[in-house]
Amino acid sequence: RPSDYKSQERAGGRARRGRSPCWVWGGGAAGARRPELALPWADPFGGRAAPAAGPGPAGRHSMLPRHVQRLGRDWITHWNGSQILALNSPVSSCVRWAGHYPPWASFPLPISADFSANWRFPPFFGPWRQFQNSNWHLDNYTQSCCFHLPNPSMKSEGEEPLTKKRRLSGQDDTSTPEQQTNLSNQKEVSSLSVAQNEEKHGCKKGTIKRHWEYFCQQSKTMKIAKNKGSDQSSTGSEATFDFTVMSYNILSQNLLEDNSHLYKHCRQRLLFWTYRFPNILQEIKELDADVLCLQEVQEDHYRTEIKSSLESLGYHCEYKMRTGRKPDGCAICFKTSKFSLISSNPVEFFRRDIPLLDRDNVGLVLLLQPRFHCKANAAICIANTHLLYNPRRGDIKLTQLAMLLAEIASVAPQKDGSFCPIIICGDFNSVPGSPLYRFIKEGKLNYEGLAIGKVSGQEQFPRGQRILSIPIWPKKLGISQNCVYEIKQQKKEENAGEKLESAKPDNTQEIVIAPEKLSSKLRHHFKLSSVYSHYFPETGIPEVTTCHSRSAVTVDYIFYSAANDDTADQPGGEDSSCGGLKLLGRLALVTEKDLWTVNGLPNENNSSDHLPLLAEFRLIER
Repeated sequence: RPSDYKSQERAGGRARRGRSPCWVWGGGAAGARRPELALPWADPFGGRAAPAAGPGPAGRHSMLPRHVQRLGRDWITHWNGSQILALNSPVSSCVRWAGHYPPWASFPLPISADFSANWRFPPFFGPWRQFQNSNWHLDNYTQSCCFHLPNPSMKSEGEEPLTKKRRLSGQDDTSTPEQQTNLSNQKEVSSLSVAQNEEKHGCKKGTIKRHWEYFCQQSKTMKIAKNKGSDQSSTGSEATFDFTVMSYNILSQNLLEDNSHLYKHCRQRLLFWTYRFPNILQEIKELDADVLCLQEVQEDHYRTEIKSSLESLGYHCEYKMRTGRKPDGCAICFKTSKFSLISSNPVEFFRRDIPLLDRDNVGLVLLLQPRFHCKANAAICIANTHLLYNPRRGDIKLTQLAMLLAEIASVAPQKDGSFCPIIICGDFNSVPGSPLYRFIKEGKLNYEGLAIGKVSGQEQFPRGQRILSIPIWPKKLGISQNCVYEIKQQKKEENAGEKLESAKPDNTQEIVIAPEKLSSKLRHHFKLSSVYSHYFPETGIPEVTTCHSRSAVTVDYIFYSAANDDTADQPGGEDSSCGGLKLLGRLALVTEKDLWTVNGLPNENNSSDHLPLLAEFRLIER
């Protein structure tokens, strides 16, 4: 009624502004409506005389069934000389009051929401235990008036956000709406609070099961022997050296706090660095990789905790901080018992004199020497980077990648002109099958007519429609379309003269010619393969390396220069190394659906929004 609506609008202003509603019980037969009354069933007759009692609908207030119907089937209201409001679902399915509602409604409509995030008990309810164990008998109500909250459990883990539910149900679930509703109700009834679950099972919730995938029986045998304490041994005429590499974006605390909207599904205590770092360190200990490539390593945490903790585990650490205001960077750490450092080469993608390169991302390239079962001049090049996130700036992403490849090309050459084995790890902010991904794997990319928003494939409907310019980066950057340093090669020519020019391999001769052409073709001279296949072969479901409230995709990779007998030849690989790396095994990834069974990332046991990637390699020299 208009009069009731105006009265409620004045009295219930707090509820309309999104604050906790004022829950008041009053009215009764006397019809004395309190000014702050916000619930319609407090006075169902609006001050009028109560109708004659009767069993049928005529004995009820005319508006009550319509509102009750909109409250959902878990709410039961009944009027029979008394008022009973019972909530038969767990508190986790409780309600919050919307800040706006249709004009026909005389009170804010309750809508379903997560208890831990959107609901507060009114102050007058007092302590929870006291309220849980008591019935409320009010003077202006009959003695049967009560407010029941039978199940105090809260569902803070194990349920994904509504957007994820809709997306997953649209992709993988073919059940009917009725079945989905029943399943949802069963989940709500069976869910326990974290405290109750830990008390019941005696363990933390949120464990992701990942298994090790072997690619040859010899690898499995070697790993068992290694666990028993035996040394590696060479086989046949080949000198072998086995080692493991991990790539892990550990989620900078500063970036987490700046992008808190991505972690609304997480409990607050799980997002504190004091909780997260012990979990991350425990993961590193358990996986026990020989080389760590870490991204989003916050500088103050690295200086005070991370470096010293990893050094105590036998690692030597190299770190490159971003050049802008964001205090994180990339680190490469290796076990001194397995490798010695030949050189450390940081890469800054920011160039003050080039407008295109105005971002502060960085990379790091190390040249390592294995300590046993290898030739004296054997080396492995390890690169780590975190490319720009912005999905609409594919031009910057490709330029940053070219700069990293150019640095690798200047570090990895051996005396015979070939490249030593190469491993490139990092968060590339690009999905499998995207043009940037194909360029890394295939060694070539024709970007003519390619929109900058399609380079990384992060958006299904890219917003960046501008076409990539030819060339993408200016000549003064000093990097050719073959992703090598142009200026260094020209200086070598000037100093060495004709003798050096006649001794150069074919790829160096092409470098001199490339800048003279306005070619839309990028190329690099490494034969690179991906450790992961990105899709499960049995189902075709995508693997996932990162998961938060907005997306769950693969953006993290480990690329490596494969030995000739490890994979089929790839375009652009004819100038690759004479030896190479053989992939022995990897730590399996999971699906998005698997991750949401443990409430996504971060969770109780996995304290980053990325999963660690881990692979085992064998260095092959002939």
